[in-house]
Amino acid sequence: MRGALLLTANLLMACVLKAQDVSLSNVEIRVSKVAGSVYLLRGAGGNIAASVGDDGIVLIDDESAPLADKVQAALQGITDKPVRFVINTHYHGDHIGGNAHFKKQATLIAHDNVRRRMESGGSTGNGGSMHFEAKPQAKDALPVITYDHAVTLHLNGEDIRVLHFASGHTDGDSIIFFPKSNVVHMGDEFVTHFPFVDVEAGGSLQGMINAVENVIAHVQPDVKVIPGHGQVSSLGDLRAYLTMLKATRDAVAHALKDGKTLDQMKQAKILDPWKRYSGEFVNEDAFLETLYISVAGQKSAAP
Repeated sequence: MRGALLLTANLLMACVLKAQDVSLSNVEIRVSKVAGSVYLLRGAGGNIAASVGDDGIVLIDDESAPLADKVQAALQGITDKPVRFVINTHYHGDHIGGNAHFKKQATLIAHDNVRRRMESGGSTGNGGSMHFEAKPQAKDALPVITYDHAVTLHLNGEDIRVLHFASGHTDGDSIIFFPKSNVVHMGDEFVTHFPFVDVEAGGSLQGMINAVENVIAHVQPDVKVIPGHGQVSSLGDLRAYLTMLKATRDAVAHALKDGKTLDQMKQAKILDPWKRYSGEFVNEDAFLETLYISVAGQKSAAP
């Protein structure tokens, strides 16, 4: 009986993966100029930034594995220069899936914790209803240069500054600054909807708040902000996002002070004032679980 159940589960997973491949086969990689030497490539995963110039291409993230050829073709539509470096903002599959493809032509760079988590795999989730298992990545997909705090690439007339921010979206997040182009790629520290805080991979709401505050304090007023997911944004959008993070946190703190349980908060829909941030991946209830864990100081939102 157990063998039959395992076979059924394996067949089901194979069908799911096949369906995903079919859906991704219809994805188009959209390319747009952001500013200076920086372009944006958008498909069905995390946003890709590309610094393009005489020195070649520096990619920030590389989407999902089935889209790697399409990303390559989109880059060839911009320039005939090679991809020289790929920087991973964190370890999630929709941001590092193309690593094995691009490692054949480029050097992969990431924070120490990104390589460690890619190599070992493990749990990822918000501590509540959102839980996934990340499989270990093949050796061909692993970064070959890692850093513990920062690294700078001097290419295409830019001093491309890569800074690690601890315990935000995950424990391995980096934000990338293009000072000459006046662009910043935030990875998933900033998205245009409720964020997924990967508590099980060392992430925290306060760490995300700290990262956003730090960026706001150090960029120009007219900076172009590339989120991990969503449209290119302004400094005003980033400030509004920070306000939402703090306000939703405070709303949960007040509810806890009044003795409300997590289920009661969900039933009362206390995040409705910010429902415009609700997305298909992280809705109000899922983000409420993250906030509850953060404010209550618990490791899990389970009853």
